[in-house]
Amino acid sequence: MNLNIQMKINSDPNQLKYLREYSYWYKYLNRSESYYNDFIKAMKETYKLKPSDKLNQIVDNINMFKAFLEVLK
Repeated sequence: MNLNIQMKINSDPNQLKYLREYSYWYKYLNRSESYYNDFIKAMKETYKLKPSDKLNQIVDNINMFKAFLEVLK
């Protein structure tokens, strides 16, 4: 694996955790650097780190707070 990719992965705890959980990515990242972007996409989908996931989480929190206020009435 390229040293630059190793440094990027080690600097981000989410990437490091994902690589340890899904160790088959070692094989792909050792073969070519071009798999790094696919690795990042897979990690973001698994941990729900995409902007749309964050927006959905905010909306869910607002709805939960709204329901909580309705119960208190």
